Amino acid sequence: MAAAAGAAKLGAEGDAVAVEVRLPPLSEADPLHAEKKRILENRNLSCEIQIPVTCSAADALKLLDQIIEAARVVYMDELELYFAGDDVGPFSARNELESLNLLFKILKKLQLTSNAAAKKVLQILQDEIVVKLRSVGKSDDARMVVQTQNHDAEDSLLKWGEHLGVKSKLQIAFFQGAGRGMVASESIGGGDIALEIPESLIISDELLCQSEVFLALKGSNNITSETMLLLWSMRERYNLASKFKPYFDTLPANFNTGLSFGIDALAALEGTLLFDEIMQAKQHLRQQYDELFPLLCTNFPEIFRKDVCTWDNFLWACELWYSNSMMIVLSSGKLSTCLVPVAGLLNHSVSPHILNYGRVDEATKSLKFPLSRPCDEGEQCFLSYGKHPGSHLVTFYGFLPRGDNPYDVIPLDLDTSVDDEDGTAQSVTTSQTTHMVRGTWLSRSRGFPTYGLPQPLLSHLRAALGCSIDESTTEADIKENDKVVLETILSIFNPMLEVLPEQDDSNREGASWDVKLSLDYKDLQRKIISSIITSCTSALEIF
Repeated sequence: MAAAAGAAKLGAEGDAVAVEVRLPPLSEADPLHAEKKRILENRNLSCEIQIPVTCSAADALKLLDQIIEAARVVYMDELELYFAGDDVGPFSARNELESLNLLFKILKKLQLTSNAAAKKVLQILQDEIVVKLRSVGKSDDARMVVQTQNHDAEDSLLKWGEHLGVKSKLQIAFFQGAGRGMVASESIGGGDIALEIPESLIISDELLCQSEVFLALKGSNNITSETMLLLWSMRERYNLASKFKPYFDTLPANFNTGLSFGIDALAALEGTLLFDEIMQAKQHLRQQYDELFPLLCTNFPEIFRKDVCTWDNFLWACELWYSNSMMIVLSSGKLSTCLVPVAGLLNHSVSPHILNYGRVDEATKSLKFPLSRPCDEGEQCFLSYGKHPGSHLVTFYGFLPRGDNPYDVIPLDLDTSVDDEDGTAQSVTTSQTTHMVRGTWLSRSRGFPTYGLPQPLLSHLRAALGCSIDESTTEADIKENDKVVLETILSIFNPMLEVLPEQDDSNREGASWDVKLSLDYKDLQRKIISSIITSCTSALEIF
């Protein structure tokens, strides 16, 4: 994305009469460029706006709202475009944080070259953006309860890290239902660095070049660097002389992800896509293990000891990398999957404080974690693990996030041989082979023409069922056509709900962690499907 820009509009005497806030232009390399441009035009939004220095605070804030709406469109991803409809946002916490931070940087830059009158208006706008940033995710933060618990190993990790150059404004805490996390040891402002990790402490494939594992396997064409890192981690866990011993000492004996689900937990997932996802992942890992062992133990007995290279230890190493790794651009310019000691203690949230952290600073040779929204002293500081649905988070991380996750979608494989035109313009999203739904409570539009459902899905079904709407369609025909569409949707989702019966809460009492997590996921799926059925039923009752 191009650098943010703005300028002051001067009057006849050279004084600033208006501040021009200018967003970076839409990139033509963006595959969503045409759709974003169409939305901006349809909503009469501009990436440039002039704010008179003499306008009232109320009028300045109205103009700010317009440029925020435009910024939201600029930062929309494919999923947000699919579900947007006529909504003006916020579309997601990620989208909102990206949009507000962009504008804050633009206004801050304008402050440097503005006169007193312009600075006053700019300060009003900056203060409002800070208020908006503080409001993102606040309801989720409040639900986390701190527990008193011994964490000597974690404290030792922090001391080890600080000795080797880690800089932190965070400290460790334990949270009810979430395990370990990190809280701000002081109030940290947006844009400030909460955590800084020297590149020398980052575990990546560049570290392999110094290891026995790499020297033994570097000639093996069928063993990737990612697999070597799994093998290295499995061994290093038991290496008492390891440089990373304080890090490995803080890692749990069991990660409790979906990959460790037992028979009862898997049985509880029958009828869900998550069941298939976990079974396929477990099968893949078992096949990978069988291809490696006992062959490596036979060929390199001193490096790959049989008592260390067990299935349980291999699964532990896989869960470590799935649940704790980060994609980082190292100072060499190489994008690598890495383990980052200390940073791995940060918990995920759909409304994170830390959003962008993927590149080592070439000047300081350190990985910095700047805040995208302020974090007060004593408040848990959240990191984004990525734009993942609950199924992925359960399988590879072992939890469901608090709050509404906009990425919790149910994919639908439909016949896309029909034309999905909606009568306005070709949409990027309507040409895809898979449509999807999510909880209709996330939609702000409950009536015609979407009923809380995604517009691309409805456009597809209307076309497929011969129920397309145009200017000549009468109101009676519209109702009759949409009745057919809504009944079709009910025919898809009613059977889905039938295989997800209501759970007896007594089943949770005394249940193992994996069964409880399976039941929680099933409840989420039932909630999403029920919301779709309720929306369709309510619309049909009006007809």
